[in-house]
Amino acid sequence: MTAVDKTPSQDGTGQGGAEVEPNMRRDIGTVGLLFAGVGSIIGSGWLFGALQASQIAGPAAIFSWAIGAVMIMMIALVYAELGTMFPVSGGVIRFPHISYGSFASYTMGWVTWIAAAAVAPIEVEGALQYATRYIGFTREHEVAGETVHTLTALGYLVAVIAMAVFVIINYYGIRWFARVNNVAVWWKIGIIVLVVIAFMLTEYHGSNFTSHGFSTGGLHAIFTAIATGGIVFSFLGFRQGVELAGETSNPKRNVPIAVVGSVLITGLIYVLLQVAFIAAVEPSALSKGWEGVSGQLENSAGPLASIATTIGLGWLATLLYIDAVISPADTGLIYTTVTGRLSYAMAKNGNAPRALARTTPRGVPLVSLLLTFIVGLIVFLPFPSWQQLVGFITSATVLSFGSGPLVLAAMRRQLPDHPRPFKLPGGDVLPFLAFYCSNLIVFWAGWATNWKLFVAVALGFVVLAIFYATSRDSMPKMDWKAGATWALPWLGGLCLISYLGDYPEKSKHAGNTSTIGFGMGFLVLLALSALVYWLALKMRLSNDDVATNFERMRTEAAEEDKELGSSAR
Repeated sequence: MTAVDKTPSQDGTGQGGAEVEPNMRRDIGTVGLLFAGVGSIIGSGWLFGALQASQIAGPAAIFSWAIGAVMIMMIALVYAELGTMFPVSGGVIRFPHISYGSFASYTMGWVTWIAAAAVAPIEVEGALQYATRYIGFTREHEVAGETVHTLTALGYLVAVIAMAVFVIINYYGIRWFARVNNVAVWWKIGIIVLVVIAFMLTEYHGSNFTSHGFSTGGLHAIFTAIATGGIVFSFLGFRQGVELAGETSNPKRNVPIAVVGSVLITGLIYVLLQVAFIAAVEPSALSKGWEGVSGQLENSAGPLASIATTIGLGWLATLLYIDAVISPADTGLIYTTVTGRLSYAMAKNGNAPRALARTTPRGVPLVSLLLTFIVGLIVFLPFPSWQQLVGFITSATVLSFGSGPLVLAAMRRQLPDHPRPFKLPGGDVLPFLAFYCSNLIVFWAGWATNWKLFVAVALGFVVLAIFYATSRDSMPKMDWKAGATWALPWLGGLCLISYLGDYPEKSKHAGNTSTIGFGMGFLVLLALSALVYWLALKMRLSNDDVATNFERMRTEAAEEDKELGSSAR
C-alpha cells in the first residue's frame, strides 16, 4: 500500500522522466514486489486447475500449463516495459489514456474493473467449495455436461458475509494485512511444493499418462484448457508488479524481476503440480476416462484434498482445507483493494461519477469499496460456482490486457526519447505477438463465456452514454477518433469471431455456429489482430496530446496518493 512522505521522493532510476509521484514514499523492494505478484497469482486457481485442465485435455494439460505460461509471459513483458516507463499505481487503466485518450481509457477501465470485481467472488466460491466437506455450502450437479458446485442458500449467506469482511478489513486494517502478506505468500508456495513432493513420493502411477491416451481431445482441448481450465486464471495476478510500480524503490530493477519472476516461479510450480496430480489419481478413478474423473473422486468439491485422503495423507488433506481459506482470502482481499482503487482512479480522471472518488478522513475510498461489494454480490447470480466464473474472469482480464501491446507500440512513436529502464527487443514483434495471444485466449474461452463478457462490455457503453448525456460538461474530451476507431472494430470483431468459432464444440450446444473451424480460427484472429494493430497505430493521439495527458496523469497520481495515503498508515 501507499504511504505519503512529506519530502519529495527520489526516483530509483535516477532519471527525472520517470519521477511520476513526487510525494509518495517508495517502500517496496525487490522481494516485496515479487511477493506481491506471486501472492496475487496464487489464489484458488491451483486448488482446482489441475483437475479442471486434466478433465478437458487429459495428461496433455501439462502442455496447456506450459503454453499458457509462455503466452502470459509475452503479455507480462509488455507491461514490464510500460511499468518502468511510468511507475504509477493503476497503470493498466492509465496507460491507454496517455496514448489514446478518454474513450479508450474508459473502455479498458470498464473491462478491467469488471474483471477485478469478479475476482473476490470467485475466491469466496473456491473457499466455500472446499469447505463443503464439512458444511453444505455448495451442491454438485451437471451444467452443459460439466460437473459444477453451485452455492446453496447457506453458501450465498456466507459468501455475502465474506465479501463484507473484505470491505471491513480494507476500511480498518489493510496496513496490518500488508505487513503479513509476505508470510501468507511463503505459506502458499510452501503448501503447493509440499503437495507436489508428497504426491510424487507417495503415489505415482506412470500408466495414467498413457492408459486413456495422452492427449484425449487433441490440440483443440489443449487450447480450451488454457482459457477455461483455470490455467490463465492462475497466472493473472502478475499485473500487481505493474500496479505497484509507483511504490517500489527501484522500478528499473524491481518491476521486470517481479513481473517475469512471478510468472516463472508459479509456472514451474503449476506444471509440476499437474504432473503430480495426474500420477496420483488412482487408475480405477479413470474408468470413465479423464473427462469423468471428477465424479470418481471421493470429494470432487476439493480435488487435491480428496486425493491426499485417498492415498493416506490425511494430514496433507487437513492442510489443504486450511489453505483453501488462506489462499483465496489473501487474493480476494488484494483484489477488493485493487477494484476500489480502480473505480476511484476512473472517477478522478472523469470517466466515472465523482462520488466514487470520495474518501473518508482515513483516506479510504468508501463509496468505491461499497460498489465493489454490491457488484460482487451480483456476480454470484449468473456465476454461482467457481467453474462457471473462471472462464469469464479469464476472458475479461486478458481482454483488458490486450490494450497494453497497442499502447506500447504507440508510445515508442509518441515518446521515442522517454527513458525506458527496461525495453523489449525486436521492435513491434513481441508487442504484436502479445496482442495476438490476448485475442487467442479470449477466443478459446468459447461463446458460452464470451457472450456474457460482451454483454458486460455493451452495458459499459450504455453506462457511458448515460453518463455522457447527464454530465457532459464535467467530462473530459473523449478523443473518439483516437479510441473508438480501433477499440470498436476490435471488440466487435472478437465477438463475431467467437460466435462463428468452434469454441466450445458444436456438441456442447452453446449457441455458436462453428462456421470458423479450428485451424481457420488462428488465421482469422491473426488478420483481426493485424488490422486492429495497424488502426491503433494510425489513429493514435498526436505527440502534443500525449505530452498533455502525461502531465495530467502525473498530477492525478500525486493527488490520488495524497488522498489515499492515509489509509495505508
